Amino acid sequence: MFKKILIANRGDIAVRVIRAAREMKIATVAVYSEADVDALHVQLADERVCIGPPDSKGSYLNAANILSAALITGCDAIHPGIGFLAEDASFAEKCAQIGLKYIGPPVKSIEMMGDKIQARMTMEKAGVPIVPGTNIALRDPAEAAKIAAKIGFPVMIKAAAGGGGRGIRVVREEADFPKTLKTAQMEAETSFGNPDVYIEKYIETFRHIEVQILADEHGNVVHLGERDCSLQTQRYQKMVEEAPAPNLPAPARKRICDAAVRAAKAAGYASAGTIEFIVAPDHTFYFMEMNTRLQIEHPITETVTGIDLVKWQIRVASGEKLAFSQRQIEWTGHAIEVRLTARDPLRDFAPSAGKIATVRLPGGLGVRIDTQIFSGYEVPPYYDSMLAKIIVWDTDRAGAIARMQRCLDEVEIVGVKTDLEYHKKIFASEAFQKGDLTTKFLATHVDAS
Repeated sequence: MFKKILIANRGDIAVRVIRAAREMKIATVAVYSEADVDALHVQLADERVCIGPPDSKGSYLNAANILSAALITGCDAIHPGIGFLAEDASFAEKCAQIGLKYIGPPVKSIEMMGDKIQARMTMEKAGVPIVPGTNIALRDPAEAAKIAAKIGFPVMIKAAAGGGGRGIRVVREEADFPKTLKTAQMEAETSFGNPDVYIEKYIETFRHIEVQILADEHGNVVHLGERDCSLQTQRYQKMVEEAPAPNLPAPARKRICDAAVRAAKAAGYASAGTIEFIVAPDHTFYFMEMNTRLQIEHPITETVTGIDLVKWQIRVASGEKLAFSQRQIEWTGHAIEVRLTARDPLRDFAPSAGKIATVRLPGGLGVRIDTQIFSGYEVPPYYDSMLAKIIVWDTDRAGAIARMQRCLDEVEIVGVKTDLEYHKKIFASEAFQKGDLTTKFLATHVDAS
């Protein structure tokens, strides 16, 4: 087992990893930018190293500084957390080159699943359904337009190196295709350093269902069930997730989860990861992408299974075999997570930075809070706007909804704008309470004003 781990991240996920490591009697090193000098993860770690200025490029994306921090503090492993370098194959490779264990999947798996075109081809070969579309990178506008017309509008133009809801454009009319293609290519180049895009048929109405995978380095792969992540903004940013997915028949659930295991095996995967699917109203499903890292919404899976995903990431990276088989995994009750963020729904969810004067977060039976904020915490303008993840559990979905509504009523955050009231509207919606969820839910059922 590792003696000391550096957490190459910030915010609530850095706090989450530090807590898991401490329970495993592993020393931790926090890295931080100049803007995060007083952050909670910096306070909780055994050691801390400043790695650069406030901007991400100079700090949390500065691989050289992070690796140097790991070496000078005597670490034997690095946990990438979520975001920043967490799906950067070159960073994982550099860790190995200097003798540091990367707590995540093999470099080849990251590369394979990070290239969305190669991922589609791999899934198709493994018998995992994929959305009709192209398995080649498209650069020539004329060729791309012909292919889009053959697929049939509406179509989605997606960045080949994309992820996290970025690099996606929907084209409904053929006349709009050339301009949108150019915009998508420019965004892909800016966001991912790669202008390659591909085209998929756009399915108008669907649910976003993802399956949590856990695999070790000895060929053992299990799934920990599915999560419904359909409640998203128009920019594909998730707001509420739950496990298990409501109104999903058992046969469909089994087919989706079995496909996720096949996908992970085809990718040669080891560590925690997530296979994401588009699920149509008739429960037909298609592979969307694989996230080769921990997900923000991982706590709801931990809540219904009792399996600590972060600890198992660490154990798998240290060479341990999974201690349970698929048959031994049990799911109990229902869990829901709310992503409480410093965003203003009245201003198209614009970020809100500033000092938190007062904060009160909920508690009680069946409530878990993952956060890095406290009274006096300065919400910086440079990073993700996440303030806290509120996770609730109850024996059934109705109980979990009631518990979350109680929790949201207890929240008080003064000093920055938040999406708290918007979340209250979601849970008050009759359609939400019935579980009638699609990715168009928020636009259809929830008024931001």
